[in-house]
Amino acid sequence: MFRLLDFTFALTGLLFGAPVFLIIYIAGCFDTGSPLFRQERVGRNRESFILIKFRTMNVETVSVASHLASTSSITRLGGFLRKTKLDELPQLWNVLKGEMSLVGPRPNLYNQIELIEHRDRLNVYDVRPGITGLAQVSNIDMSTPEILAKLDAKMIKELSLANYFRYIFMTLTGSGQGDRVKQSS
Repeated sequence: MFRLLDFTFALTGLLFGAPVFLIIYIAGCFDTGSPLFRQERVGRNRESFILIKFRTMNVETVSVASHLASTSSITRLGGFLRKTKLDELPQLWNVLKGEMSLVGPRPNLYNQIELIEHRDRLNVYDVRPGITGLAQVSNIDMSTPEILAKLDAKMIKELSLANYFRYIFMTLTGSGQGDRVKQSS
């Protein structure tokens, strides 16, 4: 049932959001010269996939988890995209392809060993990673791996149709801060 909802919403979002995608893409060309960001992430059953987002940081920024990156790396357009969560829109393509769900644990990087170990113990990789979920609307990011893995496991166990829509609604209305970054000194 969730896969059908994911597919339907992703396809609808991609079709109706095309003008917004185009505007952001063009603005991104002027902002960084490279508007799309692609990064290998850990997916369902620990299989890798390439996550797609709109670029929010300078091109030369080191590929690390967002909480380890500095705010000085975020571009002016990137700050807006992060605040409005529009940087996540290209992930609808990942959802359409079946690599992600709208709701699920955020996909992590392969170098986040501690998080991978905690998630492995709690079987978090049994499900597709998501664009949003309980951790995101609760302001929990990947800087606290054990807490994040426990919250992900709780969300998976308690995921219902009502919670699926609740997490999406909370995300669309601005709950949670998304991926936080370190403040520049």
